[in-house]
Amino acid sequence: MPSTPLPTARTSAVDDDSRRASARLLPCLSCAVLCTLLYGLLLVLVVARWGPLMSLDAAFAGTLHRTAVTAPGWTGLIRVFSDWVWDPWTMRAVLAGAVLLLVRRGERRLALWVAATALLGTVLQQAMKALVDRDRPVWPDPVASAHYAAFPSGHALSALVAGALVLWLLRLAGARPLWRWTARAVVTVSVAGVAFTRLYLGVHWLSDVVGGWLLGGALVAGSATVYGVHHTPRTEVPGTAPRAE
Repeated sequence: MPSTPLPTARTSAVDDDSRRASARLLPCLSCAVLCTLLYGLLLVLVVARWGPLMSLDAAFAGTLHRTAVTAPGWTGLIRVFSDWVWDPWTMRAVLAGAVLLLVRRGERRLALWVAATALLGTVLQQAMKALVDRDRPVWPDPVASAHYAAFPSGHALSALVAGALVLWLLRLAGARPLWRWTARAVVTVSVAGVAFTRLYLGVHWLSDVVGGWLLGGALVAGSATVYGVHHTPRTEVPGTAPRAE
């Protein structure tokens, strides 16, 4: 009867590495699944024009718009942040800088992955806008204007995708805790700030912003999961030949 080989310390080390790699990917996978499910639910409610959601959107937008009309000074400042600081093109410029830095460091595969994720975010955003074709808020006294359909918010999606990708890259690079905490603070302020500016200016409904967050979160978390699965370094057992790919 053939004997069953006993586990060795070396194979145990490989198994431990595999388990640790899987544990690192689990939060990203969980986030991707959760965001996808919540986005799907929100999409159904928006398309069906579910009464409670429509009422919440209208009440929230109306309150902020009345404030914007009566405070032109603050409204002008908020328009600067919305149109320049947190504009989708600014977010794309940030990611372009990150991609160029990765290329200079010789990490071309990761640079291509980041660029492809960002591009896919733009494609998904425009496809969903065309599919849902939701009207933006209409006011007798508008303080700002915007183009294309409302759902999901492109500003909200772009800010979250850019911020989440930057945080992911810092984690992959093993950046110091101070840099990572600082980046988290900047990303949090930016993601929340851009959402507030779009609502305050009366060019989006609350559910548009939440939809942008959820779609962007699902995209980045899914992208990070797939990258981790296909690019996690394998630990070979010493004395054995590497497996053919």
